[in-house]
Amino acid sequence: MNNESKAANDGQLIAEAHNDAAAFVQLYRRHYDAVFRYCVHRLFDRHIAEDVTSQVFTKAVESFSSFDGTEQQFCFWLFRIATNAVNQHLRKQIRRERMQQNVQEQVLSEISANSGSEESSHEKLAALKAAMLSLKPRYQTIITLRFFENLKPAEIAEVLGSSSGTIRSQLARALAKLRKVLATEFTD
Repeated sequence: MNNESKAANDGQLIAEAHNDAAAFVQLYRRHYDAVFRYCVHRLFDRHIAEDVTSQVFTKAVESFSSFDGTEQQFCFWLFRIATNAVNQHLRKQIRRERMQQNVQEQVLSEISANSGSEESSHEKLAALKAAMLSLKPRYQTIITLRFFENLKPAEIAEVLGSSSGTIRSQLARALAKLRKVLATEFTD
């Protein structure tokens, strides 16, 4: 199915989904993977991401009657709900540092089980995860949407309700902080 027919079909599904649960199920199936992938990239844990993704679609079902937009806006709307759900989950964590420590301990245990060049890649992955988790949730969101979900700054602006210029400057700041944290990690 080409992009135009998919978009038209999505638009039709959105209209139908207001009155037909089966149409919403089709939208759910089409967009689940992208929302789940986003949650995994933000939370670094498949099981938690599954729970948060379920919350996203529960919220989408509950508030779908107020949604009135295009298929692209529907996707952005889902990412906005996912962003709020992920941020809410992170706020509920007892301490952000505890989450960082768990990630580091998990990766260190993987490193000790492996050897050679795999060790280097595991160390880099651990450093990246820790560096990402040290950023503000907004910066994590922007980096994840840009580099893991391949959204353009204008699309991220739509998801987050900001201007494209704001997103570009926040992305630049987030990347600078990420580089600084990673540089410190690898020069110690």
